[in-house]
Amino acid sequence: MKFGKASDLSSIHFELPLDPLANRSRLDRYELGADGERPNIFIGATGWSMKEWVGKWYPDKTKTADYLKHYGEQFNTIELNTTHYRIPDAETIRRWYETVPADFRFCPKVPQSISHRNDFGMNGGELQQFVGSLDGLKEKMGCAFVQLPPYFGADRLRQLETFLDRWPRLLPLAVEVRHESWFADPFATEALMDALASRQIAAVITDVAGRRDVLHNYITAPRTMIRFVGNGLIPTDYSRMEEWADKLKEWNLPETYFFPHQPDNILSPDASAWFSQHLSAMNFATVRGPSEWAGPEQMSLF
Repeated sequence: MKFGKASDLSSIHFELPLDPLANRSRLDRYELGADGERPNIFIGATGWSMKEWVGKWYPDKTKTADYLKHYGEQFNTIELNTTHYRIPDAETIRRWYETVPADFRFCPKVPQSISHRNDFGMNGGELQQFVGSLDGLKEKMGCAFVQLPPYFGADRLRQLETFLDRWPRLLPLAVEVRHESWFADPFATEALMDALASRQIAAVITDVAGRRDVLHNYITAPRTMIRFVGNGLIPTDYSRMEEWADKLKEWNLPETYFFPHQPDNILSPDASAWFSQHLSAMNFATVRGPSEWAGPEQMSLF
């Protein structure tokens, strides 16, 4: 992910910020009780079509047509960027649904024909078409997310609210804003987060080196979506993920979608595997992550 990329990491402070004051009252409503419920933490990458994973995360000689099948065996969610460029037809949705396991959750990105239009696709029918297409994902629908264009500033909050009011309340949604004005003015930040919280829509949290302002840590829904951008599995990648694990345990939300980005995404499974193993050792959440392909000899023993 190029957004927020920094060429010099030596002066970056990677610690998580303090939680905003508003989180406490919202967490009182959203966090799980003490009756044995465990948070669900879904971990995934940004696509399944990675030939570099064949032989390590996918079996040797995996055909491209089988990438999604093996991806679903390794991960339990995906930041589905392909929907940003086109609305999938019913047959594509059906194939996706049938290819992945029962515990898999799709997180489709809202098409740019909606997110980058002044009317958010409401007048041309794109919004209705996209929402209708997601019905085919059934219980494997996780949380859609809309990535607003970089020029979409805080002065357009009312425009965003109009879109949010048209979004179906029963369909989970997260919103990612990138323009600096949303975070430069605390009143603008609070206005945005209040608008999201009143509709139980999540605020995407992006942990990236070059834009520490978008690491806001606001909780506005019973779920959160975290886009974690690593730097090639250097030591701070691991310490940052360790801090995130502690934070997710503290928040105790019903659902978290955590997407570890790495340069060119080649190392995303490595980061995901480490994070899932770390969470499993903490033993507070339901989590599933990738394991390196054992090879035909080892697999035949089981």
